[in-house]
Amino acid sequence: MGEGETTAFPLIWTQPPPRRRGLDREKIVAAAIRVADEAGLDGLTMKAVAAGLGPYSPMALYRHVHSKEGLFDLMLDAATAEIPLPGEPGGDWRDDLRTLALETRRMTARHPWFAVLVHARPPAGPHMMRRLEFMLTVLVRQGATVGEAMTYAALIDRHVFGSALQESEEARQERRHGLDDDARLYAAIAALRELAAADGRLPHLTEWLTHPAGPTPEERFAIGLDFVLDGIAGRLP
Repeated sequence: MGEGETTAFPLIWTQPPPRRRGLDREKIVAAAIRVADEAGLDGLTMKAVAAGLGPYSPMALYRHVHSKEGLFDLMLDAATAEIPLPGEPGGDWRDDLRTLALETRRMTARHPWFAVLVHARPPAGPHMMRRLEFMLTVLVRQGATVGEAMTYAALIDRHVFGSALQESEEARQERRHGLDDDARLYAAIAALRELAAADGRLPHLTEWLTHPAGPTPEERFAIGLDFVLDGIAGRLP
């Protein structure tokens, strides 16, 4: 293999699991999700997953998932399976997509690592494809072409996963700098206000920093989602 080259592994969905007693993909994926939920992606190693399963070596896990990327794909699909998915769209397309977006957001709150991995892996898992198919069905039934529906579905997911990624990183930085404590947060805001006021050219920012207020993360998400749905509505026939 030449310098800079990497090994390309086939998608896990094309690789049948081995028939072995005791250990299987479902158990490995469940253990990996527990590790990622508790320790984040930095703590997600095959050694850590194996330790949560009992007397198994990391190599034993590879026989089932083939690669770290294969494990990621299985984890993403298992988390997606937690999202309630109706058998058929209802009578209100906006309500269908809003409900799906909110349920997806709740899932990413339980599994913050999802928003990091979903952008890097193909949505080839069965539950991920069924979720996408539901979104496409809702939009095509409103007159969108399949190509347009793919674009609109991607915009909704960018809002869902982008918001989850931003909020997760903000929370991590707040913990890192001690800003999850109200007193320290207010002190930091006061320091910013002094900087803005000293500049003399930032009256609106200074005013907000004097009395900082705004919607909750959930309310901001809902506002943004309505913007996206309004934009889609304006382009539907």
